[in-house]
Amino acid sequence: MTRHRPYPSDLSDARWELIEPTLTAWRAERRGRGLDIGRPPEHDLRRVMDAILYVDRTGIPWRYLPHDFAPWETAYGYFAAWRKEGVFARLNGLLRRLVREAKGRDAEPSACVLDAQSVKTSANVPATGQGIDAGKKIAGRKRHLWVDTLGLLLAVWVTAASVSDNADGIHLLSNIAHSHPRISKAWADTGYRTKVIDHGARLGVDVEVVRRDPAQKGFKVIPRRWVVERTFGWLMNHRRLARDRDAPAPIRSHDPPCDDRPHKQTTHPVIHPELPRHLNLESNTPARTKRSFRTPNKSGGLDLVPHQATFALSTTSHSRSSAACLFRQMM
Repeated sequence: MTRHRPYPSDLSDARWELIEPTLTAWRAERRGRGLDIGRPPEHDLRRVMDAILYVDRTGIPWRYLPHDFAPWETAYGYFAAWRKEGVFARLNGLLRRLVREAKGRDAEPSACVLDAQSVKTSANVPATGQGIDAGKKIAGRKRHLWVDTLGLLLAVWVTAASVSDNADGIHLLSNIAHSHPRISKAWADTGYRTKVIDHGARLGVDVEVVRRDPAQKGFKVIPRRWVVERTFGWLMNHRRLARDRDAPAPIRSHDPPCDDRPHKQTTHPVIHPELPRHLNLESNTPARTKRSFRTPNKSGGLDLVPHQATFALSTTSHSRSSAACLFRQMM
């Protein structure tokens, strides 16, 4: 493979070793479905993943991808295929289990935390694809996250900001109960009230609302809820996740702007940004050089790939649970 000048977002050898078997198996299985006919793949999977992480970290549109990566159509094609076929979801689950075991926890969680965050949209998003969060006074979209007690992503749901927390909480709770049957306890804020609690009881999940002390003035860390708030903070360190620039309403994560998207319907997988850091892997990526890396003035935004996978942050359409946020330290 041709040597290239590394970017700060590139994967280290240790991090690549964690995900290489999954991606290699995916390629082999895909070629097997085609009877191994045709030209052999010419693009290195590691460089393709580096390209996806570069977009996630810098927030650029896909068409602005530097020329030392694969062509942007190729990079986006792999990204779309991995999202559609659940590769990001598998990687997220694999890394989450490794982190939990490294922390002395069971591989599968028994408790989780739910919260939502309203995010502004860009000017290219039509009014029909967003809403207004009256409480936060934000016009845009709302992303609902279920995380385990370490703050690692379990599920994502993106809607218009005007959709109530109760309605989305019920959907996510059903998804979590199905995909993580060991979960029996959940904490949420006051936006998830009676209906979510009753629905959780029917599913065998005890939903506890953690309230803020009304007498408390100023900032105070709220028990349990601080975990998911920290996860939102991790996501906001990625420019692709900081603002939603998806034009179509039914998307759940963040894709390229509408004029930059090869396929109309997109949603993203979600690999948690902080997973590799929790594994304490030594990065062998060279230190940042004096060369400055600038992003164009008009950059891509939230991609849960905000509608975020880049690994950043979801996976099916507007209403599914996630598969896509990128490893913050895979960059």
